[in-house]
Amino acid sequence: MNKPITILGIAGSLRRQSYNRSALRAAQQLVPEGATLEIFELDGIPGFNQDEEQNPPAKVVQLKERVRAANAILFVTPEYNYSVPGVLKNAIDWASRPYGDNAWDGKPAAIMGASIGNIATARAQYHLRQIFVFLNVLALNRPEVMIGNAAERFDTNGNLTDETTKDHIRRLLQALVDWTQRLQQS
Repeated sequence: MNKPITILGIAGSLRRQSYNRSALRAAQQLVPEGATLEIFELDGIPGFNQDEEQNPPAKVVQLKERVRAANAILFVTPEYNYSVPGVLKNAIDWASRPYGDNAWDGKPAAIMGASIGNIATARAQYHLRQIFVFLNVLALNRPEVMIGNAAERFDTNGNLTDETTKDHIRRLLQALVDWTQRLQQS
């Protein structure tokens, strides 16, 4: 019997009505049996300052503790200027520092994202995968979940209404749980 899997979900947007935050909340409801998805909010994390990395702010300490305690990570990212939003990159940087104290090291992770555009968050997701290489984050390759035309998939209250998208998220979460269990056995 496999131990329960704890997934830490992080949305790369601070906007209250963000489709990505809504997608993360939806994922919390779609997580497979035997797993839980906890959400960590990035608000309150100051800009990374290497002068402060030996004495990080309390919110950064909390982030690193939560990352280390989780069995896997789910990143839900918008795309800003063809890349990863600054708030997400900032949190990733803080949790990887100081050198030699990388909370992300060896963590299984999955990525998804939502956008009002047709190609969703493809470029941001691929940039995030590049960042993972240095951090030694063990990214799940498939399935990819890119929620394009998000305004058509969520209602005005931010609830995910599109059943096909829900199914894609379910499959991503199941694959992340399976990947995490496989890595735990090796």
